[in-house]
Amino acid sequence: MRIILKKSKQLISILLVLTLSVSCNNTNNKTKKDDNTISGKLVIFHAGSLSVPFKQIATEFNKEYPNVKVVLEPAGSRKCARKITDLNQDCDIMASADYKVINNLLIPDYADWNIKFASNEMAIVYNEKSHYANEINKDNWYKILLKKDVAFGRSDPNSDPCGYRAVLTSKLAEKYYKQNGLAKKLLAKDLNYMRPKEVDLLSLLEANAIDYIYLYRSVAEQHNLKFLILPDSVNLKNPELGEYYSTVSVKVNGRKPGEKITHKGEAMVYGVTILKNVKNKPAAEAFTKFLLNKEKGVKIMEENGQPSVIPSYTSTFDKIQDDFKQFAKK
Repeated sequence: MRIILKKSKQLISILLVLTLSVSCNNTNNKTKKDDNTISGKLVIFHAGSLSVPFKQIATEFNKEYPNVKVVLEPAGSRKCARKITDLNQDCDIMASADYKVINNLLIPDYADWNIKFASNEMAIVYNEKSHYANEINKDNWYKILLKKDVAFGRSDPNSDPCGYRAVLTSKLAEKYYKQNGLAKKLLAKDLNYMRPKEVDLLSLLEANAIDYIYLYRSVAEQHNLKFLILPDSVNLKNPELGEYYSTVSVKVNGRKPGEKITHKGEAMVYGVTILKNVKNKPAAEAFTKFLLNKEKGVKIMEENGQPSVIPSYTSTFDKIQDDFKQFAKK
């Protein structure tokens, strides 16, 4: 009798293991099947400063979703928005270096919501061949930029958030260093080296056409360039200094000809949205979830010098679909 009971228990155990194994296999097969059913072209407009991490994220995303063709189109964030609003170009996802670009130019006509996902800081970027590379520091950088034998570049404020952040940084520097008229002098110099987006300036630096760039620290790190860390009162990094940052502002072109938008200084925050007229919604949702996942996209962003701010407050929380609400705050 004991032998029969023992064999019965063994048989039950074997059947239980087999059942669990089949269940796991079915789950895995279902996941793989779901991944394989998501396919087609996915168009992403994104800030130039996201080029390196987004390329890496797209590569990892394709390992899970091999049937999706990810098309990455970098440009200045404001130019990305204009491609949607003015040129009616197809786009599934837009990721901006400034979340306000999405708020001001896309919501509510072209997008419903906006999730903040990463931060950054302004820096002065250079290389070993830059004039005064061995002398520049946090106390004299603005004096060096104003020297006649020094050329520096910045991006266009009307095309790129890095451009208007360069203006804000210059104005904050004037306050911090107590140098009346400093911002005006800096912003009037080397206008011939202004470009549509910040990464366009890298080739000028590499060719020694310019010595310095107003640029994001993350871009400098990604391209192994030298950079000067600016004081927090100047670099637009610290959220706790938001009130101080807001004492300076810059005007940029609005939605309509002749219209202006005033940008007050604030800590740097990136934003992402899925467009209302998304052509490939399943792929767009899958990529955005991958991007905002702390073990996937967020990890890659942080490895590239762009720390996560997930979850953060968004005024569009109620418009966010339920499965994305975990990445934001009300």
